[in-house]
Amino acid sequence: MVRALALGVLACAGGYAATPTYNKDVLPILQKHCQECHRAGEIGPMAFTTYKETRPWAKAIREAVLTRKMPPWHADPHVGKFINDRRLTQAEIDTLAGWAESGAKEGDPKDAPKPVKFAEGWTIGEPDVVIDMEADYTVQASGTIEYTYFVAPAGFTEDKWIEKIEVRPGKRSVVHHVVLFVRPPGSKFVAEAKPGAPYVPSRRDPPPGSQRPSQGDRGVLYGLTGANEMISTYVPGGHAYVTKPGQGRLVRAGSDLVFQMHYTANGRQAVDRTRVGIVFSKEPPRERVVNTFIMNGSLRIPPGAAEHRVDARVVLHEDVKLQSLFPHMHLRGKAFEYRATVPGGETRMLLRVPKYDFNWQMTYLLDEPLLLPKGTQLEATAWYDNSPNNPHNPDSKAEVLWGDQSWDEMLAGFVDLAIPVDMNPVDIARPKPRAVQSAEAR
Repeated sequence: MVRALALGVLACAGGYAATPTYNKDVLPILQKHCQECHRAGEIGPMAFTTYKETRPWAKAIREAVLTRKMPPWHADPHVGKFINDRRLTQAEIDTLAGWAESGAKEGDPKDAPKPVKFAEGWTIGEPDVVIDMEADYTVQASGTIEYTYFVAPAGFTEDKWIEKIEVRPGKRSVVHHVVLFVRPPGSKFVAEAKPGAPYVPSRRDPPPGSQRPSQGDRGVLYGLTGANEMISTYVPGGHAYVTKPGQGRLVRAGSDLVFQMHYTANGRQAVDRTRVGIVFSKEPPRERVVNTFIMNGSLRIPPGAAEHRVDARVVLHEDVKLQSLFPHMHLRGKAFEYRATVPGGETRMLLRVPKYDFNWQMTYLLDEPLLLPKGTQLEATAWYDNSPNNPHNPDSKAEVLWGDQSWDEMLAGFVDLAIPVDMNPVDIARPKPRAVQSAEAR
């Protein structure tokens, strides 16, 4: 009785919104945090742009924000600062929960903010060029679909610098994720794939981890030894890849784009034709952004292991600036960490993801680029749950090795690194010959 009276006094004093309404209190939060995905044509399964659309989901919204399931953000809040942090404030959580608990009232339409004008189609603006995977692909209604590759010649007769790049599926309902690679001239990556034809590598084909170490926790930086480079992805809730002022991603003349497609059947046959939109840099950049990932392809997860740890460590042989982190595992993935140990021994935790979710593979954008000096040891650690208690585990009795498929596993700690445009990315991953080092020192 006393507590109820106290709350009533606060409400009368304007210190507590006793009855939040959709138009005044809830809609601004939805516009800021939710409508990017929850609107017509986007990945959210329901729209939150009007009261009529949102009202039936009031209780579900309450549950999702109280458990912090939504908006999706899996990083430990005590480690690192990221410009794309999606977490709600406690006040925002209280407002959404209070709205649902008090009857989810609409309120006065005059209190509603103006609708947000989202970009239709491309979020990067009108692309300078659009390239698709050169074929329609029919996704079967049921069963497992192997990772499928599509090769599309970029058609660039000269080297191109890219400022913005965005992958957009043709049929989002069946596209789990897309990885877009650049295959430079001479690369043997999916060499048998033909433009305009779907290609599924055979088991005899070397996986991307063919450079993998044979034992221990040594690692490699994949894609910096003359192989292909990842230049964009599509994941649910993800963003287009946009470089900072004065930066660009390089695509060499004569390169192909390779779409690695992960399709998931949903009970209905569907046709997809995924595209990529590209905006070129307006002026020659000062820095090149390269993407690579720390990997340990020799991972071996025992049957039934509930918390199996795998490490990967690489040494950086040039100064670089770290700009983003994107942890990648499969269905047994449980947790992930990045660390950097600089010359002299100081170790810094860069990112901790205590509850990894295969369905929300997120890129974490550092609020400020972090200089990693030459000699820094960059580390990635992954934990896997191969036990029967993991509801997503395909087979807890199986020993699990590296592989493309979801029932296989990966330790892939993607990073975006900024380097001078005249630096060869290969030099990041391996030391220069002593003669070259001596000449540079002189």
